[in-house]
Amino acid sequence: MFKFIVRRIIQTIPVIIGVTIIVFSMMHLVPGDPAQIMAGESAPAQQVENIRERLGLNEPLPKQYLSYLGNALLGDLGNSMRSGRAVTDEISARFWVTIELAIYSTILAVFIGLIAGVISATKKYSPQDTIIMLIALFGLSMPNFWLGLMLIQWFSIGIDLPNWFPFINDTSWFKPSGWGSFQQIVLPVITLGTGSAAIIARMTRSSMLEVIGQDYIRTARAKGIKERIVIYRHALKNALIPVVTVVGLQFGGLLGGAVLTETVFAINGMGKLVIDSIAARDFPVVQGTILVIALLFVLVNLFVDITYRLLNKRIDLD
Repeated sequence: MFKFIVRRIIQTIPVIIGVTIIVFSMMHLVPGDPAQIMAGESAPAQQVENIRERLGLNEPLPKQYLSYLGNALLGDLGNSMRSGRAVTDEISARFWVTIELAIYSTILAVFIGLIAGVISATKKYSPQDTIIMLIALFGLSMPNFWLGLMLIQWFSIGIDLPNWFPFINDTSWFKPSGWGSFQQIVLPVITLGTGSAAIIARMTRSSMLEVIGQDYIRTARAKGIKERIVIYRHALKNALIPVVTVVGLQFGGLLGGAVLTETVFAINGMGKLVIDSIAARDFPVVQGTILVIALLFVLVNLFVDITYRLLNKRIDLD
């Protein structure tokens, strides 16, 4: 197992290098002179030249990249053009907010997705199956920013509904902005986790249906083992292997999807930091934040591979 983990870590190194190349290229792929864009169209030539000199834009691209990579390895991602603070300080102030949002949303998605998928698979072609899959399709089709706006309208601003919806008419239940209290967490987590829950439910159903048809499941039933034990101890354990992949990919996707959700709910996380930095043309912060998110995605995939091996040691991922 130790050799497997070391081998997987080594294999992530080229991926990480590729990520740094793409992130570094962002500044140079922007049409026009990056220094001029940062300074503004009406900025004097000397100010533009100072920015170019400070960022090392006068150096050859390979030298610029090696300098950027060396500084990044030392934890130096440059300084913000807006505040003058270190990019790492800007990110660290928002990092755990985005991580918490992604983790809570993943927990919600896994909880709902697994339950819905198992029920749908064990009651194949039943009304419950049809309803669950229709809801999953609806959840998968909704853009999270639209869902977020609708939840704010329904649960925070309030709409005129009959008296048998008092929990919706009472706008004090949830808060539409900020992060920290339970009232602030619920709506963003539902917004971000709904799409992932739908994907996990569909994948769980498909994987469970494949496993339930295997010979060892029929043998377990023939032995008189309780259906609940057959489903959850035998079938679900083996059906989880492809689901783990989906969960890992969804967690990485939630880190990126947090950009819109944090903007809608005015949450001061890395997603909102990216949007604000793009609007202010603060390229060092944009580069640094995207690099951190991309590296987190790589680490999540590494964790998924290790989890694969733990679930089934017979699986060879070479």
